[in-house]
Amino acid sequence: MKIHFCGAAQTVTGSQHHVSVNGRSFLLDCGLFQGRRQEALEKNQKFPFDPAAMDAVVLSHAHMDHSGNLPTLVKNGFKGHIHATPVTIELCRVMLRDSAHLQMHDIEFLNKVRRKQNLAPVKPLYTPEEAEAVMPLFVPHEYEETFPVTQGVEATFSDAGHILGSAGVLLEVNDRGRLLRVGFSGDVGRPHLPITRDPVVLDDLDALIVETTYGGRTHGSFEDVEEELVQIIKSTMATGGKIIIPAFAIGRTQLIVFLLHKLFLEDRIPEVPIFVDSPLAVSATDIYRSHLDLLDRQAHRIFLNNKLDPFSFRRLTYIQDKDASKKLNDLAYPHIIISASGMCEGGRVLHHLRNSVDSQNTMLLFIGYAAQHTLARKIMDGAKHVKILGEDHEIKCKIHVMDNFSAHADRHDILSYIRTTPPEKLKHIFLVHGEQDNSNSLIDAIRSQGYQNVQYPTFDTVCEI
Repeated sequence: MKIHFCGAAQTVTGSQHHVSVNGRSFLLDCGLFQGRRQEALEKNQKFPFDPAAMDAVVLSHAHMDHSGNLPTLVKNGFKGHIHATPVTIELCRVMLRDSAHLQMHDIEFLNKVRRKQNLAPVKPLYTPEEAEAVMPLFVPHEYEETFPVTQGVEATFSDAGHILGSAGVLLEVNDRGRLLRVGFSGDVGRPHLPITRDPVVLDDLDALIVETTYGGRTHGSFEDVEEELVQIIKSTMATGGKIIIPAFAIGRTQLIVFLLHKLFLEDRIPEVPIFVDSPLAVSATDIYRSHLDLLDRQAHRIFLNNKLDPFSFRRLTYIQDKDASKKLNDLAYPHIIISASGMCEGGRVLHHLRNSVDSQNTMLLFIGYAAQHTLARKIMDGAKHVKILGEDHEIKCKIHVMDNFSAHADRHDILSYIRTTPPEKLKHIFLVHGEQDNSNSLIDAIRSQGYQNVQYPTFDTVCEI
């Protein structure tokens, strides 16, 4: 059995792992790589394998860095099944369609700028029609349901606790008579986080592919997150400013809305208007509402048991219409805008940044991880001048980063996950979806627990089990 690491290799984006066994092959995830525009385009357009030769895709969850390049895979000849949980499929349907629409919109705007600069026009990675071609290939599977992937391989999804529908994947492999249990963690959630249930840990494994996004950090308590958010809102509103929160439309937006609703109920934040400006986030939130049974106990205790909608409250407005989105830039009173995407690589948040980053009265609040070379990461790292939609902008606004808001497992959680299988059983550990500073520090910690074969593969590395 061989694993070809084609994405999320020494980076946090573009999750994609090509598994070969018994002369057949399939993919674990097919995500978009995000970073420098030209590098991202080249990596997303070209696969280091033949898509037409793939039997299947096993998809961990709906985030774009795990599912967003499925249309390109299908465009290049893939015709197999795409296995995922029912909620992941619902989210992917709206997310991939939205991604194609946003690409067309952003490319149109970018090409207007490029024409003024006498530059050749560029094309989107995929079109709405190419995104639509993915939809018939989805096959739903409930948690703890075992299903065939390809010859000699069966898979089972378990709740990863990251976003609604997210899954860790157990692969049970018959490799020419040799039986192997291989785990793919997907993105592992944090225990005791609002909305999502605690992650189910895969155990009794021979090999594990595990994410390490926060492998070098330890999160604080979520109570600290609440108080930090309260102080940011109070201080910004007191000066008459506005807060822009770039947030992933699926998972992070619902979490920040949930938390703001809770803080309003507790009378801890002022009566400030809040706008969720993302058609995708509106659609995703509707999907969350249709699966309230999957929410955690805190959501039931605070909201559902009291017949309250966690994702709707006075002062909160969801924006879908483009003209309504544009009018937000003219608001003269304090307010909060939550808009996609979290890494600021596309979507309406770019237009809000374009109109606001030069104001010292704006607070730009980051509540999630941003990959290297993305616009969000550049701003987080202190860049004073950036390009937004092809134009140069000076950063004069206030910047605040809340790492503890993350829905990813931290160093302690990852080590606990690994320790559920003893070293004498778990012979292969592959660290993915993490940058070097986080992953390298984790390697020594894992080895100190008695695990010998710990690898941190680079892009295009092939490892054999």
